[in-house]
Amino acid sequence: MKLALVHDWLNQIGGAEDVLMELVKMYPDSPIYTSIYAPELMPTIYRSWDIRTLWIDRLPAIHRYHQPYLPFYPWAWSGLDLSDYGVILSNKSGFCHGIHAGPETLHICYCLAPTRYVWQFESYIAREGIGRAIEIALRPLIAALRHWDYEAAQRVDHFIAISSEIQARIQQFYHRESVVIYPPVETERFATARVQPEQVEDYYLIVSRLIPYKRIDLAIQAANRLGVRLKIGGRGRDLDRLKALAGETVEFLGYVPDDQLPSLMARCRAFLFPGLEDFGITPVQAQAAGRPVIAFGGGGALDTVIPAQTGELFQELTVDSLSAVIDDFDPTRYDVDRLQAHARRFDVTVFQSALALFITQAYLARA
Repeated sequence: MKLALVHDWLNQIGGAEDVLMELVKMYPDSPIYTSIYAPELMPTIYRSWDIRTLWIDRLPAIHRYHQPYLPFYPWAWSGLDLSDYGVILSNKSGFCHGIHAGPETLHICYCLAPTRYVWQFESYIAREGIGRAIEIALRPLIAALRHWDYEAAQRVDHFIAISSEIQARIQQFYHRESVVIYPPVETERFATARVQPEQVEDYYLIVSRLIPYKRIDLAIQAANRLGVRLKIGGRGRDLDRLKALAGETVEFLGYVPDDQLPSLMARCRAFLFPGLEDFGITPVQAQAAGRPVIAFGGGGALDTVIPAQTGELFQELTVDSLSAVIDDFDPTRYDVDRLQAHARRFDVTVFQSALALFITQAYLARA
C-alpha cells in the first residue's frame, strides 16, 4: 500500500516528534507532508527524510514564530490533496487532519490531541495571559476554526487516541469513536540506567519544554516551600519567568542530551509531572529507569501512574496539593521491578505492533 505521513509542523522538538520518528522507522519509504520545516531547528537526521512542505512554509519568520499564522493553517492544509495514496497516516495535534483525500484513500489519524487552543480556548487564554481586548477579538476566529476543525474530523476514516483522556476529547469535540494506542517509549534505553537504592540522590526532577501549561511553576513553588532540591531540564519561552520564581534549591539544567537523560532520571528521588497532559512520555521513561512519579491526577497520567505502585497523584493544580504529596513522599515504598514492568506496557515495540496491525486490518477491510 502506498502510504503518506502527515505532521503538523517541524520547527520544534516534543512528544509529537518522538512519535514521528517511530513512524518514519516503520514506513521509511513514505514521504512526510508538513506545513513548515526549519532544518536548523531540528535533528540532522531529518535532512535525510523526504519532507514536503506547504506554501505556508514561505511566510516571513514563520519557522520561529508560527503561532501568529495559526488562522492560515486550515487554509493551507485544505489545499493539500493526497488522493494518490492508498493510506494517509496523520500525526495530529493541530490542523493536519484537514487534508483532502479521494474515496479510495484510507485516512487514519493518530490524534495527539484535538486542537487545544480551539477546543480549550478558555484555559489557553488563562495560562497565556492574553488581554481582554485580544480575547474578544479572537473569539469569532476561534468559532470559525472550531467549525472547520469539526468538519475536517468528519472526513477522517479512523481515529487513534494516545490516551483515554484524548479518547474522551475526540468523542466530546468531534463526536467520533477511537481506539487507544499509547505513544512509543524506548524503555530499554532507560532500564539499563537503573541504579542501586543507595545510589539514588536527593533531588526531584523535571524534564520538559518550559511553557506555561506544563505548570512547572507549581513544582518550583513547592520546592521553595519545602526546601527540597529540584532539577529542571529543558528550554522554552517560560524560562525567565520560572527563574524569577525559583529559590536556592532549584537548579536549571538547560537542554539535557539524550545520552545523559537516563542516568539523570535513574538517580532522582522522583520524577515530577505537574501539568495536565494529553499523555506524557517522560513519566514512563522515569519508571523505565526505576523511579516513581509524582503527577497531577488528570489527563494522561491516569493511564501511566498507579498510586502506591508506580508513583502518586496530587488532585488539585495548586502548590498546596503538590506540596502535601512531596512532603509525605518516601521513595523506598516503590518496587523497582514493578516500576520497570509497568513501563514496558508502553514500549516502542508494543506501539509498532499495535499500529501496524490496526493499519493493515483497516486497509484490508476497505479493500
